[in-house]
Amino acid sequence: MPASRRAGGISKRCECRGLDGKRLGANCPQLSKRNHGKHRVSQELPEDAEGRRRRFQRTGYTDAKDAQRDLDRIRAILDLAGDDEDAQRRVGDLLAGIQASRASIPDAAEVSRRLGVGVPLNGTMTVGEWLDTWLASKKTKKKTNGGYESHIRVHLRPALGHLRLDRLTVGHCQEFFDAIDDANEVIRAENQARREQQARCTRGRPGVPKASERAQLAEERAKLADMKPYRRVTGPATRQRIRATLRTALNAAIRRQLITFNPASHVELASGKRPKAVLWTDQHVARWRETGEQPSAVMVWTPAQLGEFLDAAADDRLYAFFHLIAFRGLRRGEGVGQDWVNVDLDGQSLTVAKEIVVDGWTPVEDVPKTDGSAAAIGLDRATVQALREHRARQLQERDAWNAQAAEKRDAGKEAADWVDTGKVFTAESGEWLHPDVVSKTFRRLYESVGLPPINLRDLRHCAATLIHAGGGDLHAIKETLRHSTIKLASDTYTSLLREVDLEIAEKAAAVVPRARRAGSEPVPSAP
Repeated sequence: MPASRRAGGISKRCECRGLDGKRLGANCPQLSKRNHGKHRVSQELPEDAEGRRRRFQRTGYTDAKDAQRDLDRIRAILDLAGDDEDAQRRVGDLLAGIQASRASIPDAAEVSRRLGVGVPLNGTMTVGEWLDTWLASKKTKKKTNGGYESHIRVHLRPALGHLRLDRLTVGHCQEFFDAIDDANEVIRAENQARREQQARCTRGRPGVPKASERAQLAEERAKLADMKPYRRVTGPATRQRIRATLRTALNAAIRRQLITFNPASHVELASGKRPKAVLWTDQHVARWRETGEQPSAVMVWTPAQLGEFLDAAADDRLYAFFHLIAFRGLRRGEGVGQDWVNVDLDGQSLTVAKEIVVDGWTPVEDVPKTDGSAAAIGLDRATVQALREHRARQLQERDAWNAQAAEKRDAGKEAADWVDTGKVFTAESGEWLHPDVVSKTFRRLYESVGLPPINLRDLRHCAATLIHAGGGDLHAIKETLRHSTIKLASDTYTSLLREVDLEIAEKAAAVVPRARRAGSEPVPSAP
């Protein structure tokens, strides 16, 4: 209901009280004086959530103009809600709270800004409330929103969520990130203690342990069971992404005029540079076999190691998937989301137009992560042949599945036919291939032949070494792998390609037979 149709107005009454604290009312001896009494504002408010009627009342105004000013503000705030019942209730809650606390009546423009974004109208919004509001309004990809949600749920809300949004400072943000560093130190120490305890739980020599040894082992294993499990630290790159989430959310609050300053923009963090890709050379492999340590978070197989893996995967139903990633650099989600309609085997090209990503555990189809990722890629003859063989295998799987389904139905059992999703890589039933199935199959295959570990996404980096070995430069790598900028390709692969060049140079030098090697004694001539 518009404020003009609500009951309300300004009145004047005696505010004098007797010795007992009660108003004198009609017994006040000053009533006969013309200017005696104080002005009072009264305005009907929208009903509360339970349907109860309520009024805003405030007295004590000496000047009628002051009373009229506040009444005009109250009615302007009420008019903001229009016919929206939820907004009416919320502005009613706001004004009821102001009456109870005797707070100043805010300007309608300030209330309008808050009302327009669906946030609390009383100026006490917390960081956690704003992060939830901001996240709910995001229109970005599901996977991106999933990252935001994880940062908010795991890190930001527990540490900063209780603070008032308009009182968040650089100091609060810096303390938050310093606390992450402190927690990382604790996690590292606890992980190391667990490793040492595990070593004490292993008997060093073969044979049946003696009774005393069994008792000791049981005691040590009991201690291990009471220890915290291994945990991952929050690395520099993750800290940078958490800050980016907070900074983006606070920038949105500034655009809504909820705050005027973004404290997350002034926090100092350790560098979260992209890790360099490192080749699994013989020296690195030997060190890994001895200690279990990897030189970098991003490891890449040599061409010989890649060949060994592809040989091991040759008979697997997903061989063509791994071949495509290794030679043409598709991402995992792009591979499982690839449609046959976007593959031209005769024209030796493939267009990346869809991807399947995981939202929690549920596969979700989406467009590629950037406009540059959606592009056509040329296919070499070996890759075309691998895809042709895969298509023939897929059709055989379809026919075998449908035959088995028919047999089951003939026997009175329920059975569904093969699902034609149009995807290049599918489950045996024809349904979408879950991305995690691909990763687990990849790990099983390379472990079966004892290759040093890499992640499935790092198999894509093998394509960079192959392109370079075939004469391609950084621009060719950028275009094939569809990086957004050549700087990204350079930052990721410069050290890797230099290592490849050195390995090629050494092999080239070894090809030429020499009677005398550099740094060696002359070879004596035959008698």
